[in-house]
Order: sequence, then C-alpha cells, then structure tokens
Amino acid sequence: MSEPSKTNLSEKLFAPRQTSKETSSLVRLAHVTDKPIHNPIDGDSEVGWYRVLRRPQWVWQGIDPIEMEAIFARMAHANAPRTRDDLLDTVIGYKPGNWIYEWCQSGAKYQHKARYLVEQGQQASAGEALLNASMYYSVAAYPHIKGDELAAQAEVQANQTYREAMKHLPTKMKTIDVKYEGKTFQAFIHMPRMDKLLPTVVVTGGLDTLQTDLWRLYHDYLGPAGFAMVTLDMPSVGHSARWSLTEDTSRLHQALLQQIRDVPWVDHHRVAMLGLRFGGNAAIRLGFLEPTRLKTCISLGGVIHNALANPTVLDQMPRMYLDMIASRMGKRGISKASLTSHLPAWSLKNQGLLGRRKIDIPMLGISLKHDPICPETDNQLIAISSRGGKAITLPEKPLHDGYHRAMLTVVDWLKEKLA
Repeated sequence: MSEPSKTNLSEKLFAPRQTSKETSSLVRLAHVTDKPIHNPIDGDSEVGWYRVLRRPQWVWQGIDPIEMEAIFARMAHANAPRTRDDLLDTVIGYKPGNWIYEWCQSGAKYQHKARYLVEQGQQASAGEALLNASMYYSVAAYPHIKGDELAAQAEVQANQTYREAMKHLPTKMKTIDVKYEGKTFQAFIHMPRMDKLLPTVVVTGGLDTLQTDLWRLYHDYLGPAGFAMVTLDMPSVGHSARWSLTEDTSRLHQALLQQIRDVPWVDHHRVAMLGLRFGGNAAIRLGFLEPTRLKTCISLGGVIHNALANPTVLDQMPRMYLDMIASRMGKRGISKASLTSHLPAWSLKNQGLLGRRKIDIPMLGISLKHDPICPETDNQLIAISSRGGKAITLPEKPLHDGYHRAMLTVVDWLKEKLA
C-alpha cells in the first residue's frame, strides 16, 4: 500500500465526528453502582474512570508508562462535554480528551515514525515502531464494546499496523481463514522457522483484548522456545466479532483445532491450548471436548467457576466489565441482575466438566495470589479433573516479575508435555 493511501485511510477512519456515541453510553445497564476492585492481573478500578486502567498489563505489553500517564493527564484536564461529568474518560466525540482520540494520536505517531525508518532502510526498527502503533490503537479500542464505531476503526488500525509490522520483522506470520457456521474468522500463526513441523500452542486472550495484544508471549517466550503460536480472538471480539459469547466459549477454538490439521507448518500431533482470563475458560473446556487432538491445556488467570457463580464476586464487578459482558452476549438496556443470572451457566463446574470427571490429558491452572477472578480453588478444580494436572499460585508482587515467572512456568510445562 502506498504512503498516500495509508494517510487517506487514517484520515477517513478518524474524520472528526460529533455524532459518534461515547463508549460508556452504549450498553446502559440498569441498577449498577460503581465499586472499586483490586485486581493483580488486570489492574485496579479507580474512582473517576469508567474503564479499568490496565496499567501493569499495558506496560508489560510494551506501552511507555510515561506516555501512558501523559495520555491520562490530557483526558483529566480536557474541558469538553462528557457522558458523565464524574468520569474522566467519557469525553464525547473524536477530539482532544476523548479516550480513543488520545490513544490513536500516539498510535499515529509511531506509525509515522515507522514510515521514516522504512525510508532510512531500518526495517527491524520500523517493525518495532509499527508494533508499538498496533498496541496503542488496540488500547484505544479497549474495552471493545460492540457498536462503538470509533473503537471499531481503531481496531482496523491495530490489525493493519500489526500485519505491516510482521513484514519488517524476522518472525514468519501467516493467516488462517477458519470457516464456522457459514462464516469465516481469521487466526494468526507465528513461526520462528518454516523448514520443519513445529509443536504449536493455540493462544487466546480475554474478552477485553485482541489477538494482536499477544505478541509479547510469542516474542519473549514461545518463539525462543521453538513453538509456533496460533492466536485467535474470543467470540464477540475482533476477528471473531460475528459470533456472540455463549456458554460454549470454545466453539471457535474447536473449529480452528479441527482445521489446523491442514496447516503445513504445524505438527498437529503436538498441539497445546493456552488461554488467558476468559480464554482460560475456553482452553480448559476445549480439553474436555478434544482430548485426542490436544496434548495439554493451560489456564492463566482463567475465568473458570468462582467469578461466574459467586454472587459476591459478581456484585463487585466494575461497571465496565458488566457492560463488556453484556455487549459480548448481545444484550443492552437490561438490569444487572438479569445479566448476572446468565453467568453461572458459563462455569465449567456447573457445566458438569470440572470436579466430576477426569480426562487423560494433563491440564495446568496457574494464577497470581489474591486474584479475585481466578482463586486457588479454581486452579485446584482444573488439577483434580485431569491426569497429571497441576495447580500453581505465584506471588503477585513484584507484578512484572509475576507475569514473567508465570510464563516461564508455562514454557517449562509445554516443553515437557509437547516433547
């Protein structure tokens, strides 16, 4: 694509609009009160913000912490109409102070830097700049509420810059078009080499992330260990947005797993599934459905049972998370009680999978201590429901070290099980 056409796309996507609905106004759940919650993986909810600010996660992914705080400061000081005057990140319209606008401005800056680096012949540096751009565009779209037009446009930019980045980096990336229910979704396969069949890890994130957010897992851990990484979005998110989320959280993953036999670079006899947050639910569920196609399943901070079935935890969920879940289910304008009444059906224990029978493939449940979404009891359910299963809880502090140790543990497990 030529440089002018790239510029024109950006201008077209983000042309100033006063009519675009602001993110926090889209779902409108009734009877929700704002409650702060401490969450060692996702970040803490904070008074004065609609979104849960995932500071630790974003910094770990590669967002510059100083730049991030500057973005937050610009939102806080914006003198513009808001959906709610008490929530800083609810500025209406694509303009200074608006969440999507501010994050996209930083994304565009890295995109322009990449173009300059390409002209200078610095391909690898250009690739890194484009990856940065992709991350900022993805955060701009967070939490990826359906019907958020500006967020959808930021997702287009996140995916475009990610694909462009791969062209400048040593990593080999291909796309897999997966057919399901007469429609198609796209998965990405990342490979450290293409001259041999590789053991493969299918990875999926949570309901508030895109598959492009998973790059660091590959770059720092799975790629250097010699694994191919296949990513896909959860139902209702990103490339999988055509499907609403149901209690059958793993149906797209199952379709991918069945089609992966036809991918020429994958050793389909050595495939594992790794899920983060709600992706952990899909990963463990898939283990029960496809025990002959998988060597192991891993849940990292997974939403398995307690957070879905415990009324106390459900009552403490921040408004943003409730809105996000309602959006994933395709529901708007309902009460909080009506929404949360659906969630126990997503519990893998309530579905009759965990704690009632044992499957032959080993499964690993891993999380950080004091995680309200994934308590130790959930991981223990995973461990006792599989032969050779294991539950691990790591210290939450220091947080970045916790992320690192969790992934080192995952890689060691995968090396053993995919040998």
